[in-house]
Amino acid sequence: MSTAQPMVCGVDEAGRGPLCGAVVAAAVILDPAHPIAGLADSKKLSAATRDRLAVEIKAHALAWTVAEASVEEIDRLNILHATMLAMRRAVEALKIKPGEVLIDGNRVPTGLLLPARAIVKGDALEPAISAASILAKTHRDAQLLEMDKRYPEYGFAGHKGYPTAAHLRALALHGVTPEHRRSFGPVASLLAQASLFGDD
Repeated sequence: MSTAQPMVCGVDEAGRGPLCGAVVAAAVILDPAHPIAGLADSKKLSAATRDRLAVEIKAHALAWTVAEASVEEIDRLNILHATMLAMRRAVEALKIKPGEVLIDGNRVPTGLLLPARAIVKGDALEPAISAASILAKTHRDAQLLEMDKRYPEYGFAGHKGYPTAAHLRALALHGVTPEHRRSFGPVASLLAQASLFGDD
């Protein structure tokens, strides 16, 4: 009788680089009986393809979760530690405990009470990590579309919070929203400038 392969969980994040919003992590345990065609690094896929695959992943994975670390946690802990926290939360929320956790990148979150290893560029190498990257990216993009409705003058739907020229112009013109990460350089500089001139 053949020994069953241990269940593997893939973990990835979205939103480390932007100036606003939560950092999002997803954990996915794929079902070997339901392979999903087209899984890849979410950044290499079109938005429409990501959305289609996200539906398929949620329908066919043995287990999946999405977790976050908030803007406040990012500012308090720093983005690296907040990202690790979101990843750990995603794994801990799974209804099935995997035999091994595969993390995209070069670090394993501290406090993860399961066998785990980090894989550089894992989102292009491991289907479960690819699936996690797709769920994290689509979840965060949906949040940015909602943010765009609340703050239409910032253009969040287009730049997704990244420090583009358009985003920096909007920040300079309209100021810092509650969604912005105050510990990030461009935002911190604006706040310091406002404080200097008594606008804060």
